[in-house]
Amino acid sequence: MTVTSNISEEAKPEHLTLHHLGGGEDGGGAEVSYPEQEPLCIFGTGDLGRSLGLRLLQTGFKVVYGSRRPQSCGPLPDGAQVMRHEAAAKAARLIFICVHREHYTFMETLTPYLEGKVLVDLSNNLKKGIYPEANAVYLQRLVPGATVVKGLNTLSAWALQNALLSGKQVYLCGNSTEAKQAIAEVATKMGLTVVDKGSLSAARELEDFPLQLFPEWRLPLKIALGLTAFFYFYLLIRDVIYAYVEQGKDISYRIMVSLANKVFPIVSLVMLSLCYLPGVIAAVFQLYRGTKYRRFPNWLDRWMLCRKQMGLVALGFAFLHAIYTFIIPIRYAVRHKLISRVVDEMKNNKTTPFDFNDTEAWGTDSFYVLGILGFFLYVLLGLTSLPSVGGSLSWREFSFIQSKLGHVTLFICTAHGYIYGWNKFLRPSTYKWYTPPGYMLCLVVPSVVLLLKMLLLLPCVDRTLTRIRQGWERNQSSRVETNL
Repeated sequence: MTVTSNISEEAKPEHLTLHHLGGGEDGGGAEVSYPEQEPLCIFGTGDLGRSLGLRLLQTGFKVVYGSRRPQSCGPLPDGAQVMRHEAAAKAARLIFICVHREHYTFMETLTPYLEGKVLVDLSNNLKKGIYPEANAVYLQRLVPGATVVKGLNTLSAWALQNALLSGKQVYLCGNSTEAKQAIAEVATKMGLTVVDKGSLSAARELEDFPLQLFPEWRLPLKIALGLTAFFYFYLLIRDVIYAYVEQGKDISYRIMVSLANKVFPIVSLVMLSLCYLPGVIAAVFQLYRGTKYRRFPNWLDRWMLCRKQMGLVALGFAFLHAIYTFIIPIRYAVRHKLISRVVDEMKNNKTTPFDFNDTEAWGTDSFYVLGILGFFLYVLLGLTSLPSVGGSLSWREFSFIQSKLGHVTLFICTAHGYIYGWNKFLRPSTYKWYTPPGYMLCLVVPSVVLLLKMLLLLPCVDRTLTRIRQGWERNQSSRVETNL
């Protein structure tokens, strides 16, 4: 839930109002008026404290710093005052705590000066579970007379210094609604979007947010790395080791470019098909159950939530494939082979005539054209997944590009793979050690996805699925017919 202000229009230009600062949601206490002319206080003169002060000053607030050594705390933003903690606490009613938990103990001596104040805890930890209780809860226990609010801890000093805050989402939690509202007013003026996460018991969750390491990317990256490792070693055995064992050729030089350029498009195509496979599976679940109101299995929910990341990883592998393809003509092995062929024809005074009806020429051109079109649509899908681009599209436009155009992209890229091996499927030499080539294996998943999607597009199936997604339920319909 986004925090919004309910301060009257007459009061807005003059002051922020904090009610019941000493209590919880329903706690008692006197109404306290917080004039904007009074400074905001910051405890901590490190990178975060200095950056926060700079941003507050640019927003129009007055800022005072509390420091143990006011005379030697380093350069501070122009316009800010610095004084000892006691004096700074007296001068302000809203105090931002920009120090590490290990240094909180000094605030015990400031208890008389912090009575009735609002303390905004911006601290984070180095790792999860390092302390038995959240930092904000610990701070509230140290200074029981103050109102502690956990928030703004997802902001970095770099983002504050460079004013990269427009629309950025931050979180607040605390036991005083009025205190959170006052802080939300300040954050909104800084260009932030504030989300209220409830009482102070949610502080642990907020402190864990900055410690997350690509949580939505883990599954896609694991799948991509697994596919890359599998196909790399699979092709290493089929191409390099097979040639050495069976033919006595050492072609290990192909490992760096040729082998990698086979793995990249394979992984890219499989990852792209895995973006659209969960949608097909979800449709099958809805058709089987006859309702949209039953939850999908957890594994399918998790899969569907990371489809965007899977698509972007697939796009990354497609970029690698395109770059590696461009450097093929300048490789030493390719140049040597081409020059040797030209010299050989010159020595034998023999040229190979070009057959304009040769199917290989048509196949090669079709292969390249489909690859270029597929890559173009790939990039288009990736661009529209960016919030700045997707936010400018209507729901229908976004759905058309990501769903309909996405399936067209999958079809073109799959056709690109089929044309690559169109005349190799029936050759015995294709199956080295009785194993199919890598491109043949990678066509299985996208072909299944496209086939299932075509079945779902059949009028009878599509009509039923549309009704289910609009709220119709098969069991409910059966009960109505029975009652009639």
